[in-house]
Amino acid sequence: MTQVEERIRAAAKAFDQRVAIVAVLLLILWQALAHAHDTGPGAWISNGHFTSPIDGSHCCGPADCVLVPSEQVSERGGGYYLKTFDETVPFPEVQASRDGSFWRCKRPDGARRCFFAPPPST
Repeated sequence: MTQVEERIRAAAKAFDQRVAIVAVLLLILWQALAHAHDTGPGAWISNGHFTSPIDGSHCCGPADCVLVPSEQVSERGGGYYLKTFDETVPFPEVQASRDGSFWRCKRPDGARRCFFAPPPST
């Protein structure tokens, strides 16, 4: 084997090692981002695999959902009126909140995807 061939093989081996390292780092980053999406106060939403009653899309979680203070929510005209968003969520589109709080999940354009409310008292 000539020196040129040895250098080419050495360079190819080094390249393969760099590609493997980059792939492992990307995998670690992807897992960290996925985990970050499923932590926090609203993690139960993404961990529960809830879907929108409107179109069946995944409700997502903490990055897409916000806690709506109860003083900003009132029952009105067949649904919950959200003062902060100036919108009424029809009762058929309301899902039961597992933590007893109000949550609004949004699409990338800001439109409502899912809404969670505390279960009615019995």
